[in-house]
Amino acid sequence: MRKIIGIGETVLDIVFDSANHPVSGKPGGSVYNALISLGRKNVPCEFISEVGDDRVGEIICNFLRDNGVGTGGVYVHPDSKSPLALAFLDENKNAQYSFYKDYKSQKLHIVRPHINPEDIVIFGSYFALNPVLRNEVYEFLRYAKDNGAILYYDVNFRSSHSHEVEDLMPTLVENFQLADVVKGSDEDFRNMFAQNDWRAVYEDRIAPYCTTFICTEGAKGATVITPEGEVHVDGQKITPVSTIGAGDSFNAGTVYGLWKKDIKRSDIANASQLAQAMKFGVEFATEVCQSLDNYIAKR
Repeated sequence: MRKIIGIGETVLDIVFDSANHPVSGKPGGSVYNALISLGRKNVPCEFISEVGDDRVGEIICNFLRDNGVGTGGVYVHPDSKSPLALAFLDENKNAQYSFYKDYKSQKLHIVRPHINPEDIVIFGSYFALNPVLRNEVYEFLRYAKDNGAILYYDVNFRSSHSHEVEDLMPTLVENFQLADVVKGSDEDFRNMFAQNDWRAVYEDRIAPYCTTFICTEGAKGATVITPEGEVHVDGQKITPVSTIGAGDSFNAGTVYGLWKKDIKRSDIANASQLAQAMKFGVEFATEVCQSLDNYIAKR
């Protein structure tokens, strides 16, 4: 059976409202959030990451297991603290972040799961660019690619790293080359290239390396572009409670659609089929935006 493998950071998310009052605290991380949603849909999935040897690390790992996500690839750093992410919501329920990480060792220890052709690997965010972790991350992604997995890359580029774009560009290009699907938001590309025209970003920066591209535009929905065409999926009109998990949930839903509809590597250029998968992405993101959770509810 096909499975989903995610590799990414783990944090404890502490959310503050617009008056700076803490309103929730939950395990998180971009790929982590996506896998929790997938586990709740009973999709076979595993997570590769690292946590500290502390109470927060226990919470993070137990939450994965409680939601059906395998933790064999989660390395526990001895004598270290797990990272925290503080999310501050504005009046429009959009978040700005501060991250705190206290690992004494920054070397990523990866236990490689067995990967079969057509398994799906999710990766992204700064975790996939971090120079300290890059060698280990690249070796795993190369291993997954060589074994026939579909690689889904969420750029998820925050404004706090905008000043690093030039230095990170070779790694970004390397990720584009590895990926079968590149997904980003219009905000990601403004942060990366100070560019509002995401189609121009695709044509100039991404298409030379990966031709299957998904761009999300918040409430407007999402568009997929491949050499075979372009299809838009509308968003749903809601009053959001928090947008923190929106992108992660879109990823979870879209990957769920790839898995549920048995979309294979040979289908990746079919924009219409990918749009059918993306409808699950919009559905997942819409649900999550109406709560303070970063993942869909348990059914």
